[in-house]
Amino acid sequence: MKEIEVVIDTEEIAEFFYNELVRRGFVPTEREMEEIADIMFDYLIEKSIIDEEVIDE
Repeated sequence: MKEIEVVIDTEEIAEFFYNELVRRGFVPTEREMEEIADIMFDYLIEKSIIDEEVIDE
């Protein structure tokens, strides 16, 4: 299987979920969105969909 590099940004995840939840009639707080994004990131790691690699900026 070919390996590809994928960059996952939790801020992008939070924005995506926020927009989807608002579209469906929910209004989450910023803190709730950060938690959801972190949970989603952890899920992707747990399922071995991604590997966590810290990038120094």
